[in-house]
Amino acid sequence: MFVLADVRIPTGRGDETRRAHLYVRGGRIVEIADGDARLRPGAEPLDGGGLLALPGAIDPHVHFDTPGFTHREDFAHGSAAAAAGGVTTVIDMPCTSLPPVTSRQALEHKRSVVGSQAHVDFALWGGAPGDLLRERDWRETLAGLAAAGVVGFKAYLLSGMETFPALDPERLGELLAHAATLGLPVGLHAEDPGLVGERFAAARAAGRDDWEAVADVRAEPVESLAVAAGLDALRRHGGSLHVVHVGAAAAAALVAAARREGADVTAETCPHFLAFTRDDFATLGPLLKTAPVVKTAADRDALWRALADGSLDFAATDHAPCPLAEKRVASAWDAYGGVTGVETFLPFLLSEGWRAGRLTLARLVEVVSAGAARRFGLAPRKGALAVGCDADVALVDPDAAWTVRGEDLHSLAGWTPFEGRTFRGQVRRTFVRGRLVYDDGAGVVGEPGWGRFVPRAGAVG
Repeated sequence: MFVLADVRIPTGRGDETRRAHLYVRGGRIVEIADGDARLRPGAEPLDGGGLLALPGAIDPHVHFDTPGFTHREDFAHGSAAAAAGGVTTVIDMPCTSLPPVTSRQALEHKRSVVGSQAHVDFALWGGAPGDLLRERDWRETLAGLAAAGVVGFKAYLLSGMETFPALDPERLGELLAHAATLGLPVGLHAEDPGLVGERFAAARAAGRDDWEAVADVRAEPVESLAVAAGLDALRRHGGSLHVVHVGAAAAAALVAAARREGADVTAETCPHFLAFTRDDFATLGPLLKTAPVVKTAADRDALWRALADGSLDFAATDHAPCPLAEKRVASAWDAYGGVTGVETFLPFLLSEGWRAGRLTLARLVEVVSAGAARRFGLAPRKGALAVGCDADVALVDPDAAWTVRGEDLHSLAGWTPFEGRTFRGQVRRTFVRGRLVYDDGAGVVGEPGWGRFVPRAGAVG
């Protein structure tokens, strides 16, 4: 047993903290003692130096690309970046693996490959691409994934991936209804394929090949139309819907309104939607290309408000990097869409959320950890500092200012849209199930393979 001594932990009331000692045995928190109490004999002390101890962050939306597209990112580098950023659990998406995680066999293969690489714990999404739902036994296939512990089923209304085609919109209701019988949500990439297709054809016909055109093609109401369609299917067929990477204020408002009406729906947004607007394409160009695209300043500001008031449930990164060579191509249309994000996830929200006064400390914990843990069946083991929870801890200095440099980050990509930005709040140490995996003086110190697969609570196995 050891004790992480003299730390400050959030009380859950606004910005309030209290001094505490965290006792850890067998990878779990076994006692939280008052910070003024004497240390118990027999517990190895580890001085927390009065730093802020947060529940390890959970990033519920990453693309670590192993196996299959490891020239872009791999589980070793992606999970090392997570550890360095205070992220102790990631939930990996099914679509950027080969094979995609659309069957139990594919899931077991992925686990066998990434298990020896993971620095932090990981859960998995199952996939529900359009071609799978055209198979006769698709319901049995999804049931197998559910039994294996996936947190939900990812589907796209618009996809640019040959290996993971979009879902026919009329099949979304069937998917929601069947997922409900398995006790799982559907995670929806919500962009309207018809409107994007029309705009893209018009832009190409006009000879447009610029970042303004890229932003125009996927501008609103692309997201809100698709979210409205998803919510309509939810009302008609029942089930549970999670809207991923919301970048438009109108889409967030639709989700909040549906929830007030009693719908089982949640939504996430991402740091790049909270930090950048379409005007930033002028300086960042391909580094900012994502799907959905970043929107206007009004959208950005509204997303912050929605995250603060609970209209948006939590944050995620959609970490999906690539080599710079796939960004710096001749045509804006051909540049790879995706950004780095997992290592700057917690620091960004610490700095621009809590320290900037947009979020309370209690809300920050909800946004980066507790909300995703509950939604995806990782609680009560994950998402909190409480007796019985895994000892997943991010020890941060809330006052330390530092400048983001892509070359200092641990992702395979080596770049970030946050290059040169100064954040206030820095991760000093990260613990996964009580083991130190990152120290700001020594770097990533955990062994690859320490990270474990975390099945959804209640999964058969």
